[in-house]
Amino acid sequence: MTSLLDLPLLAGGLPLAISLAGLAAAVLLAWPRDRRWWRREVPLVVGVAVAVAGAAALLLNVVWRPFPDTLPARLFVWSGVAVAAVLACALHLARRGRLFRLLVVPAAVLVLATCGVKINAIYGYYPTPREVLGISAANAVDLAKVPRPASQVVDLPGWRPPADLPQRGGVTEVPIPGTVSGFPARPGIVYLPPAALIAGGPRLPVLVLIAGAPGGPRDWLTAGRLADVMDRFAAAHRGIAPVVVVPDATGERFANPLCMDSRRGNAETYLRRDVPDWIKHTLNVDPDPGRWAIAGFSYGGTCALQLAVRAPEVYLTFLDVGGQDEPSIGTREQTVRELFGGDAARFRAVNPLDLLATRRYDGVSGTVVVGSDEGADVPRAQRLTEIATAAGMRIRYLVLPGGHSWTVATAGLQLALPDIAGRAGIPPSTSG
Repeated sequence: MTSLLDLPLLAGGLPLAISLAGLAAAVLLAWPRDRRWWRREVPLVVGVAVAVAGAAALLLNVVWRPFPDTLPARLFVWSGVAVAAVLACALHLARRGRLFRLLVVPAAVLVLATCGVKINAIYGYYPTPREVLGISAANAVDLAKVPRPASQVVDLPGWRPPADLPQRGGVTEVPIPGTVSGFPARPGIVYLPPAALIAGGPRLPVLVLIAGAPGGPRDWLTAGRLADVMDRFAAAHRGIAPVVVVPDATGERFANPLCMDSRRGNAETYLRRDVPDWIKHTLNVDPDPGRWAIAGFSYGGTCALQLAVRAPEVYLTFLDVGGQDEPSIGTREQTVRELFGGDAARFRAVNPLDLLATRRYDGVSGTVVVGSDEGADVPRAQRLTEIATAAGMRIRYLVLPGGHSWTVATAGLQLALPDIAGRAGIPPSTSG
């Protein structure tokens, strides 16, 4: 039986019930009172809501631009509805009778909950109430008790799981120091499949996974449902799956170092040197770059492409979900000016599109995923696929239903996993 905490928030009965309750609550908040209400206060509520939403759109999409991708209009529409609900509630509390005042606060809360559901549906960030409340269903493990790389190497071919193999993998949060780069990374997340939790297990392939911006490593656990995705894969492969490491690639939730070495920090060196070195010294993994992949969503997708182009000696396989075709904080001119002191040549030397046009990448394999509702990003992703293919990469291009959301990111990871695993030497599924 599914508990209330695990009911889906993105579709089905729960979001529908919240939306219907929110609609009824909005009717209550707009309840006609007198001519003054409709001639003065309703225009005030609507005007303030439109002004706040418009100012937020101007600030976040034009002036400040803290996010790599433009925020959709729907987000600001629902934000405006939330502002209107709060303001209408305040006006009612100031002037209506006691009984009505008892009703408007719960009504405003219901409208805010509806706005939250609608905004959540845009990105698919919280799949269930469990994630909203921060109650993780994943198994936590102590990394100090996980078997370390052994002197006697056990490879995948021929390995047979013991009878006491755990049914699920484990998750732990760990610091991954920027020893070489000096990058101020927050703690990362590690997913260990069942085969990594026992002594005598095989050396496993590696998947380095990058979150979006704004965000952090835990986003792949909550919004991306990483543990569930990997546990299902491991269950069909005798407990074998890649070890997944989710490092912090931004340093702060709202930072955007563009996954490069620049004035904003040495993010590339961190992911190219520090993270792989830490993984090899800490976990029982296969050091062969043919067994390593890098993947990500949004900022993380762009980052995965950058590392596949800039460091194929480390990552021979990549997954780019909803990434840009080049790292950017707005326009190329802004990026060059703010991060490279106006030196366009330095930017071209690290920009994937420029490198793909001048170098060969035979042996590199990747999957490019984009949501069908992402507008201009769909042909841009297709163009990237064509350029990468011309440079010698083996590219799989997928257009999945949805927009720039974690729903698409999770589906993209699920669809790419068999190819990533196959290149890493994981035997085919045993589930029929």
